[in-house]
Amino acid sequence: MPDFPPCDDVCGALEEHVRRFFAGRTIDVLTWPAGPIHEQNPHFRVLRVAPATTADVWTYVSVGGWADADGDSGLEFVLSTATAEDRAVELLAMIVFYNRGGKLSIGHTQPIGEPWLPGSGCDHLLVCRPYPYGPDLQTSHVGDRHVEFLWLLPITMAERDLVAASGLEALESQFDEVGLNYWQVDRPSVI
Repeated sequence: MPDFPPCDDVCGALEEHVRRFFAGRTIDVLTWPAGPIHEQNPHFRVLRVAPATTADVWTYVSVGGWADADGDSGLEFVLSTATAEDRAVELLAMIVFYNRGGKLSIGHTQPIGEPWLPGSGCDHLLVCRPYPYGPDLQTSHVGDRHVEFLWLLPITMAERDLVAASGLEALESQFDEVGLNYWQVDRPSVI
């Protein structure tokens, strides 16, 4: 396990929230060694949740992103992959660092500058409700602090353009029509 500074009550409560939600699964605590994330947010870590079955996905959940928020609310992020991927930890570090001060919310898209995983046409992340996990993961209250766990869904530039032109619901409708396999690295664009 990486050596982290002592975690405050909020960080510990959020980690426990995730562990309760994914009870019975193996959960590793990881961090990203490169970039400015540790200087800006020494509490940042990622919980890597192993699949429950061979047909399930790996789930990566940030803890510590809330610390850079203004006020009594904050965000953490969830990313899913078909296989164990260090890249997921890097992407969460990038998003948590970018979100300092609360720049992101549901419906925002973030360019990555390259495919989210090798062989993918998805080079943006869409911030949305964690639909595969439901409301029990999405919201956590720690004292007066309200923390939302939002999903980072890898999308293509064409899908991002649809969100910009027609809104989040237009893209979500397209996803529903095709039965999106969001974890597939080589999934085709729905546009």
